[in-house]
Amino acid sequence: MADPLRVLLVDDQALVRSGFRMILSVEPGIEVVGEAGDGTEALEQARALRPDVVLMDVQMPRTDGIRATGDLVAEDLGKVVILTTFDRDDYLFAALHSGASGFLLKNCEPDQLVDAVRAVGEGHALLSPEVTRRVIAQMTDGAGRADRASAEEAQLALLTEREREVLVLLGEGLSNAEIAARLVVGEATVKTHVSNCLAKLHLRDRVQAVVFAHRAGLAG
Repeated sequence: MADPLRVLLVDDQALVRSGFRMILSVEPGIEVVGEAGDGTEALEQARALRPDVVLMDVQMPRTDGIRATGDLVAEDLGKVVILTTFDRDDYLFAALHSGASGFLLKNCEPDQLVDAVRAVGEGHALLSPEVTRRVIAQMTDGAGRADRASAEEAQLALLTEREREVLVLLGEGLSNAEIAARLVVGEATVKTHVSNCLAKLHLRDRVQAVVFAHRAGLAG
């Protein structure tokens, strides 16, 4: 049996943390290993507890969630899911650039919270269509658009035909298993193609791959 996904809850409201703990603690394969009330404490707890997934609030005292996410990612202390209300686009984009693996509405349904933890814990990107559209709109707007398009075309030329197919399916949000089924290949083969895509395109993770695919016009 696989080890349970270790989750760290970070929010300055104890009631919110308690609610998330109640939802996640009863789920098989998920273990809430700790809580933190701000970004500074989150970093300390993550170093001690080595969580797989960190549910991270944004607005907190001392160290906010954006800065804490960057620190956690820099030290490879777990994958971060940002808890957002979507009322501040600057938070969303800053979190993406800081290395967040996904974004989740704070008022989401319990099953969405569980699914998010499992998805990110298994290495998948967690970008809803609404989030993706807003990220793409921000990243493709303004000066430098033509230069970015030219650079993206040059990067895409480095991919094999199969790797390009995999990138398109990543852009659709498919998991490795779903991509394997779509292309009728083994999941291990898909993992290799995904790794090659990330390396050749100089992307940090699947979230950036999703964004790149959309920005390059490979995914609708």
